[in-house]
Amino acid sequence: MIGFFDSGFGGLTVMKEYLKRYPEFDYMYLGDQANYPYGPHSQERIEKLTLAGVGYLVEQGCELIIVACNTASAEALRAVQEKYQGKPVILGVLVPTAQEALKQSRFGNVGLIATRSTVDSGKYERELENYTEFYQPKDKRAREKVKLYSQACPLLVPLIEEGLIKHPATRMILRNYLRPLKNAHVDTLILGCTHYPLLQKEINRMMGKNCRVISSSEASVEAIADYFEKHPELLEKLSKNGVRRYLTTDSPERFAALGGQFLGQKIEVERVEYE
Repeated sequence: MIGFFDSGFGGLTVMKEYLKRYPEFDYMYLGDQANYPYGPHSQERIEKLTLAGVGYLVEQGCELIIVACNTASAEALRAVQEKYQGKPVILGVLVPTAQEALKQSRFGNVGLIATRSTVDSGKYERELENYTEFYQPKDKRAREKVKLYSQACPLLVPLIEEGLIKHPATRMILRNYLRPLKNAHVDTLILGCTHYPLLQKEINRMMGKNCRVISSSEASVEAIADYFEKHPELLEKLSKNGVRRYLTTDSPERFAALGGQFLGQKIEVERVEYE
């Protein structure tokens, strides 16, 4: 079984990409709605919450767990991986997103939109530096090193969760957030929050055809395809009965209503408790 852990709903955009690519697998999604959002919490608190959520998925028999939250990936993934030492396999969304941005950047001008906590963590800057071998521009005008232009977008998640994706106010706020990145002439834009793919069509339109938009949801599923190729033994372990379970630590009714919008289908949600 493949497990997904997130602080709330956004990781469903990651799971949606997996469902498209690998519909035969069994899936379990856990959204820690009771402690959402993770952004305002301290790193210590985020680590504790993430360890608890991932621990629950381990107990349920998940052989592969995706920490499908940029904040948790930035602040807690290393601690979780150190605890479990590869059994089960635990991966995040941040590294494959950074790698894909480096592959796609033509001139070395990379933009990032994310929650304030993800921006403030500086994790994307560090990952872009760690994986410079992926940056191989063919254009002579390209920078020798990638420069990251970051923009915190604190209002986007609440607007998305209120169902205001197509509201004029959302478009106005989004345009305001993107303006500094357009002025910086970024050629690649990272969507550093798993909620943002719901706005991707509008973001594509506003940024224009000369900017490549990188979704952490799409980058994650592309990366797992490479991982499966290198680790066929994991592929053999994963159960393939088409099971889907959706779990939340708070209101299953709210989770089902909003989660269904993220996935584009009706879902049944169970409430769970763990420590």
